[in-house]
Amino acid sequence: MLRFVTLILLILLIALEVKLWAGQGGMAEVWRLQKAVAEQKLENEKLKARNDALAAEVANLKDGTEAIEERARSELGLVKPGEQFYQVVEPMPAGKADGNGKR
Repeated sequence: MLRFVTLILLILLIALEVKLWAGQGGMAEVWRLQKAVAEQKLENEKLKARNDALAAEVANLKDGTEAIEERARSELGLVKPGEQFYQVVEPMPAGKADGNGKR
């Protein structure tokens, strides 16, 4: 009788161990979820840094005229009255074709 109870307990212990390591909600799934959480935290940190930079840029655009002027000059090519605009064009290296397929 004692052997039978011991055998039943041993089988039960093995079944529980298998469920713990391989079953749904087991250690393999816990490790997978821990890895996913760590990856998501890294992504969140990157996005937070990006959001902070954008918030600083918005605040700068709202408060300062220098940032607005810089953007107008670089993105729109605007100049102040009385200024002269000079565009420097680098010569194309020999052997390179332009957009029309010509040299």
